[in-house]
Amino acid sequence: MPLYEHVFLARQDLAQAQVDALAENATKILTDNGGSVVKTESWGLRGLAYRIAKNRKAHYVLLDVDAPAAAVAELERQTGLNEDVIRFMTVRVDEHENGPSAMMRRSERDRERGGDRGDRGDRGDRGDRGSRGDRPERAREEMGA
Repeated sequence: MPLYEHVFLARQDLAQAQVDALAENATKILTDNGGSVVKTESWGLRGLAYRIAKNRKAHYVLLDVDAPAAAVAELERQTGLNEDVIRFMTVRVDEHENGPSAMMRRSERDRERGGDRGDRGDRGDRGDRGSRGDRPERAREEMGA
């Protein structure tokens, strides 16, 4: 059977349990039509490049699928009807990636560094800065006062 990757974006106001239910529903659609889901990855709530239907963020979910074309067509039809899904894309692939996807590896790498932005721009304790000098005096002189 052909191999596919199916990614969908769910609305930002959904709970993680609801997003998991959407993924289970997609899995059920595929198995009822003679296919199978090899791997499911939830990439979490991520920012969008632009607003889609008043959403600035979305829950991203990836499904690695092994199914006939008719099963994928039915999945896409039902996904398009679901109001909780704001975008989806299915791509046929030659083979599935072994291990975690590139997005999951990226998030693991970010966690190892200490968070997304935790150490960027952190100056640490600057201590007592002391007096700023005669700054107010100079400012008055420059203004002609």
